[in-house]
Amino acid sequence: MITINITAKDTKGTVHQIQDTIGGTITENWGEYVLHVNNEIAFGTISFIMFEWGGSLLEYNITFFEDIKLVMDTSEFNPIHFTYTTEGHCFHKFELEDKKRKLEQFQSVIITSKDGGYNYGYFDKNVKIHINVIQVSRVKFIKKRLNDASVLNQKLYEVFHDQHHERVFAYYGTYNLKLANLIKQLNAIKQKGIIRIMMKEGIVYQILSAHMVQHNRDVNKKKEPTTSLLKKEIKLVRKIANKISKNVSEDYNVEDIANELGIPQAKLQEGFKLLFSRTVIEYIRHVRLEKARELLNSTDYNISQVVYSIGFSSRSYFSKIFKRKYGISPSEFLKNKQESKIKLS
Repeated sequence: MITINITAKDTKGTVHQIQDTIGGTITENWGEYVLHVNNEIAFGTISFIMFEWGGSLLEYNITFFEDIKLVMDTSEFNPIHFTYTTEGHCFHKFELEDKKRKLEQFQSVIITSKDGGYNYGYFDKNVKIHINVIQVSRVKFIKKRLNDASVLNQKLYEVFHDQHHERVFAYYGTYNLKLANLIKQLNAIKQKGIIRIMMKEGIVYQILSAHMVQHNRDVNKKKEPTTSLLKKEIKLVRKIANKISKNVSEDYNVEDIANELGIPQAKLQEGFKLLFSRTVIEYIRHVRLEKARELLNSTDYNISQVVYSIGFSSRSYFSKIFKRKYGISPSEFLKNKQESKIKLS
């Protein structure tokens, strides 16, 4: 096992101390830092962004080839950690605990410690992990963003206002699939520069809010609706949804998809409704229309070529549902595009 001692005073220092042990190179663009590692210890990235309001975004998207133990000195840096795992798993324990607690996939977890102690994080070797961590410095956050304490329940209020860091706090919540979708949006941002950072910051706020809402529901016994789906079935639904979004022109039907995944049609539909608030057919139609709009905007395809490219057979049906979704017909969309080009020229 490789032990990494973290004595840094912020997220940036934490990643640099990890780099000192596992190697790799750090790149920076507009305040977004990425540690790239490809060696005998690990393969992947650890990235972070620090915000002026006392928060930071830290993401592990990496596979370690050795068991890793992080020993974090909370006398130097002791934020509140809002953690969500979309792939793999990790473990945590406080200094005085005997047993490690597992951070499960799709689980909202909020952790903070007392000053002067230690937090321990553990990563198993050969396990691909994707972990999103929002770290919040209490004093700075309260001054910048938390003037109205009524947004917090009593337990979170006490955690945020424990400015001397005298108490530990650990919340291991129920599965939250909405957080997975927010993190997917976060990692799908293609813009560059300051626009990219601003867009990421906006979604970080949404993720942080979703953690707090989840905690409020659990404290008040108002948990998210239960599901009969197993975690492995949820992963199958996410996988097939990604396949559909990348291959929109294929001929899909619910029965074939369910058979391919080896789950009943009812569970397939339940999974799509949980993850995307749509039935399977509604989701297929949605991604096809999104692809159609992209093709109309970025290529010289005519409407018939677009209809063929996304797997529709009826141009009139396509035009009808396109206008219903976007409030404009495909022909009007192309006309507006041409007029914009003329004005620019």
